[in-house]
Amino acid sequence: MEFALLQAVFLPLLLSPVAYFLGRKLGPNVATWFSFGLLLYCTILLVLVALQGTYEEHYPWTEQFGEFGFLMDGLASPFAIIIYVLSTILVLYSKPYMVHHFKEQFVARYQQVASGGGQTTAVVPSTSQTQYINNQIGLYFALFLVFTMGMLGTVLATNLIEFYIFFEVMLIPAFFLIAFWGAGPRRRIALMFFFWTHVGAVVLLLGFLTIGFSIGSFDFVDIKESEIPHDVVLLAAIAIIIGLGVKLAAFMFHIWLPYAHAAAPTPISALLSPAMIGIGAYGLFRFIVEFLPMQYADLAIWLQVWGVVTMIYGGAMALMQDDIKRLFAYSSISQMGYILFGIGSFSVLGLSGAEMMYVTHALGKGLLFMTAGILIVNVGTRSISKLGGLAGKMPITATCAVIGALTIMGVPPTSGFMGEWTLFFGAFETALEEGSTLRMVLFGLGLLATVLTMS
Repeated sequence: MEFALLQAVFLPLLLSPVAYFLGRKLGPNVATWFSFGLLLYCTILLVLVALQGTYEEHYPWTEQFGEFGFLMDGLASPFAIIIYVLSTILVLYSKPYMVHHFKEQFVARYQQVASGGGQTTAVVPSTSQTQYINNQIGLYFALFLVFTMGMLGTVLATNLIEFYIFFEVMLIPAFFLIAFWGAGPRRRIALMFFFWTHVGAVVLLLGFLTIGFSIGSFDFVDIKESEIPHDVVLLAAIAIIIGLGVKLAAFMFHIWLPYAHAAAPTPISALLSPAMIGIGAYGLFRFIVEFLPMQYADLAIWLQVWGVVTMIYGGAMALMQDDIKRLFAYSSISQMGYILFGIGSFSVLGLSGAEMMYVTHALGKGLLFMTAGILIVNVGTRSISKLGGLAGKMPITATCAVIGALTIMGVPPTSGFMGEWTLFFGAFETALEEGSTLRMVLFGLGLLATVLTMS
């Protein structure tokens, strides 16, 4: 198992050019199976490492920034494994969906050129179309692998600067994936996505620099063992929470998510929502709960308030949508509210429930986005009002959609029910122990918010 985490993180980056050239020269099938095999190998590495318990790898870096390394512990394991399991599945899902999309894109461009040249009919040459698809699929899988690698590196990082670098690396391929192959005004939406998430990353970096320069180290180990001046670390904690709140698409910082989801190719939407925005939750667990416990105690109640508002807002907005992908986007915002609520509960059960909700959301929402993509390809519409009566014609897709929906709704015996039950029990327990009227009111509002999720 030597260098297992190093391989899992950097092999997708190093071999992304291979995926690109395989796609260009040999077509979608070869590029797909190469990318699938690569991510499957990396996923197996992660699972084997997770079974060993806490596992660390450290490598020399720079004197100024400390040590470069990777950490797989009880917190990082579910996030890391979910990211790669979803990515591996979505490689196979991407091939038929993206090839269909590339064909539509090529025909639209060819007809536009033909009409501009005054031709009354436009026969699409099959050779040109095949070459176009090969070029696009190669670039798509190369960016997909780098995107996946950025997410994993962020979760496994052992250094604040390392975390930030992977955090930014994750954003760049996501920007191009939306800008190149999104729907609607994709370039404008890609810029909106990049602006919001980059601003959040810069605010996050300010928090990191405040901590790093105050203790003279950016390594996680040193942060845990150091005493930081309270006024300094409180400002740093607020900056970190705001920066991660943008990534989490929590209320006030959520504006980019519905647009990005609606525009992004469906396989990318299925990674953006379940995997990427959940990294904001991972950051809160790691930096606020674990590293800054005193500031966590001070800010927990406000995180819970923020979570309740996000739950209610996301759920209410989801009910107003007719576009199926925008509905899932607002549903994701609501689900991130559950995670914030659990973190803000200031209890072990609440924190456990919040992490369970991440796993539940990743599985359920990933499944829902994949079924949405199947409907878009086969029916040709994203309008929910036009999607009725398809269960008899597409029974497997309908069954998958029901399973995903029940999981997100938290219906027994799905994992969503266990996550919600644990989360709310923890919140109720804290409200009783503290004798807090505000926490009890938040608990009640949180329960009411579940009605919106069920709806």
